[in-house]
Amino acid sequence: MLKGYLLANIDDTSSRTRANGVWKARVAALMELGKDEEADGIKSWLRSQYAESIRERRRNAAPKDFDLIGTEFHRWVRDHEGTIGLDKSGDFLNFIDRNFVFYSKWYEELRQSSNVLTTGLECVYYNNEHNFTLQYAVLLAPVQISDSREVALRKIRIVATYLDILITRRIWNYKAIDYSSMQYAMFIVMRDIRSMSVENLLETLTKRLSDEPSFTDKPSFSLHGMNGRTLHRILARMTDYLETRSGQASHYAEYAKRGGKDGYEIEHVWADHHERHADEFSHPTEFADYRNRVGDLLLLPKSFNASFGDMGYTEKMPHYRGQNLLAQSLCPETYVNNPGFLRFISESGLPFRAHSEFKKIDVDARQELYTKLAERVWDVGRLTTASVTGE
Repeated sequence: MLKGYLLANIDDTSSRTRANGVWKARVAALMELGKDEEADGIKSWLRSQYAESIRERRRNAAPKDFDLIGTEFHRWVRDHEGTIGLDKSGDFLNFIDRNFVFYSKWYEELRQSSNVLTTGLECVYYNNEHNFTLQYAVLLAPVQISDSREVALRKIRIVATYLDILITRRIWNYKAIDYSSMQYAMFIVMRDIRSMSVENLLETLTKRLSDEPSFTDKPSFSLHGMNGRTLHRILARMTDYLETRSGQASHYAEYAKRGGKDGYEIEHVWADHHERHADEFSHPTEFADYRNRVGDLLLLPKSFNASFGDMGYTEKMPHYRGQNLLAQSLCPETYVNNPGFLRFISESGLPFRAHSEFKKIDVDARQELYTKLAERVWDVGRLTTASVTGE
């Protein structure tokens, strides 16, 4: 219906025929991405560039631009043709030839990057792992047709990094990241950063993050019944960050995999035996709560958990030496003849140390370490880095 409306307003027959071919080719490319992607791509484009209002957060409020584009974008375009600059025949031709082509190609590239780790667009992939579908309209918002590819990529990287940091901070502070919880806030961001320069975008999103909860606001961050999947990804990112900054190859895709024979699981350093810790925890519930703190957690292969998970700490600590660097960091041997890791500790100042035993005080130490490590992985300074070089 949108195509029919646009084409009907192009007077010249040859131009109309050409525009029809362009439209069909771009829609076909979007459909290759998956079911409903052509509609989702158009919604993301229109919202990113034109939506000025959203339904108020009160009962029985009327739908506005953002909402109407989501349900009847063909009608919304027709009703707002003057606002979006559709007046003469040439405007309708350009709307297809330039605008639709430009933004649909960027949407296509972003969706492809959301499914495959792509250098420079890693955060688009990370955000998609959280099923954060709102990201595409926000990513496109500051991008202008007049931007060079380099400038457009810088803008997209800044926004994607902002979203990555925001999403992870919210998870760490037990705040929802689902569509309905984030829709209003993301509309505000999208509207405010529309057509921004790289410099203004960097300044605006850095300031916005300063107003958001930080990792230190929730020093007791723990595993609970609803956050296992997201916490798994956080541990995968932290483990991968530690290893790559210590000079090792990236294994994020491996660590992030859940289930199956070669998948990874969240491992508790403490086995589920309150009686082994009765000297520090008088009640099993208190022990269980402390056992679920992120400082007591690692990411290890499923086979390891099955074989060693029930052992006491001193029994299974030697087995950590053959696992990822975050697990190895519990062991004294890791701090000998390991120049990349030792250099990272020296440069970062992070409080890594070996633990010959693992008591309550050791969980507290690892909790502090993980919090500081998360602050580095999702450091606000990454926005500046993203604006220049990407991840």
